[in-house]
Amino acid sequence: MKLLEGKVALITGATRGIGKGIAEMYAQQGAKIAFTYAGSVDKAKELEATLSSVTQIKGYQSDASDFDAAQTLVDEVLKEFGKIDILINNAGITKDNLLLRMSKEDWDMVIKVNLDSVFNLTKAVIKPMMKAKEGSIINMTSVVGISGNAGQANYAASKAGVIGFTKSVALELGSRNIRCNAIAPGFIQTEMTDALDDKAKDKWNEAIPMKKLGQTKDIANACVFLGSEMASYITGQTLNVDGGLLT
Repeated sequence: MKLLEGKVALITGATRGIGKGIAEMYAQQGAKIAFTYAGSVDKAKELEATLSSVTQIKGYQSDASDFDAAQTLVDEVLKEFGKIDILINNAGITKDNLLLRMSKEDWDMVIKVNLDSVFNLTKAVIKPMMKAKEGSIINMTSVVGISGNAGQANYAASKAGVIGFTKSVALELGSRNIRCNAIAPGFIQTEMTDALDDKAKDKWNEAIPMKKLGQTKDIANACVFLGSEMASYITGQTLNVDGGLLT
């Protein structure tokens, strides 16, 4: 039996990288998928076309960092799919720079997209999940949110905030049978890392005990686990998927 058969998942930022990998894995495991995208209509249509033969899927062009847009999105997904069993807050950006050179605009933008969006979507799904008396919320954080990283004060702060938010939501909603967990990816091979030179990749590999970058499927597998009944007694946790980087 497929682990997510009959489940409806809402995934933010699913047209590339980790989000796309999650959508593909969730489809394989039987979930129906609603996903968001910011600007790439072509990539959204491509994902719909690829997975529509496997499951019910629909993309929504929506800004997760906009509070009202997030509520509208959830209302539209409920109308189309009837329920939301799993929310995956994956949308995120980076605007890296040393703090001395970081602009207020870059700080605000990263906090808004990476942290405010998690609040917006989570708040919007709480009532329907409470009505259903079950739900799984999975927030994408980062090892940087745990360890920090030079040149990423804004990103690290946003991802650390996600961890604190996750723990608080788990405490608030545990009695309602709604679980909230976070996943902290390490260095994952995506379009962004593919653009790096070999020297930078080698440096990363040396720092990772398993001596290799992770794949999007590694994060997707963790999402399947946390979204399924296999993790029915797990909440408030941050699962590091990093090849042993933060041991």
